[in-house]
Amino acid sequence: MPLAFLAGAAHASTYPSIPEPMIFDMVRPLGAERGELEVNVLAQTGSPFGANETEWAPEIEYAFARGHAIEFELPFDGRRLAAYKLGLQSSLGASADGRSAHGVQYLGIYHRHSGRYTNTLLYLAGHRFNARWSTMNMIGLDDISLGRRTGRNGLLLNHALFYDARPGTILGAELNVAGGAERSVKLSPQIHRRVSHAANVQLSLGVEKLRAHRARPTAGLRVVREF
Repeated sequence: MPLAFLAGAAHASTYPSIPEPMIFDMVRPLGAERGELEVNVLAQTGSPFGANETEWAPEIEYAFARGHAIEFELPFDGRRLAAYKLGLQSSLGASADGRSAHGVQYLGIYHRHSGRYTNTLLYLAGHRFNARWSTMNMIGLDDISLGRRTGRNGLLLNHALFYDARPGTILGAELNVAGGAERSVKLSPQIHRRVSHAANVQLSLGVEKLRAHRARPTAGLRVVREF
């Protein structure tokens, strides 16, 4: 990554190489090349030391044009298919020195239990400080509505800071804040480890505070395969 960063800094059309947050996943990195394909599975539990049911979600991501990608995801609660999820993401450009980039992301989710369809819209902004430090930030609205219904148009904020510790190993910390009816704050220190040219594993251990509940430990695992 350091060599790619230094080589790309001189080209205005070059997007910075920034890791993707583990918990609030992007569709593809900003500036993804046409034809990029990825499949991954994220598994999370609210209490890694208890008997809470695990939430997990397989998904497939594809860049159909440079900087534009689509994803399909199937979120599960244990053995129950909870929802159908569609994601669309577009890159809006990079800075002249190749250090910063921004884009937008749309998420549409059909909740099978309630029969509701929710929409989420996010603005994405990433920056690479140097060969080792980088950040990705997302801010937007969840459950978008033009009316004034309680719990709608909740703020979503996701901030991730990354450190390239060594080739193939990235350390990070991700903070996710969600408003609306189910307010929550989640902090997820994480490690990303590339195990082959096209595969990597991500692990997190953190803490989460849900509305009207005590803070609880969380754990997550994402397995990624690129094609």
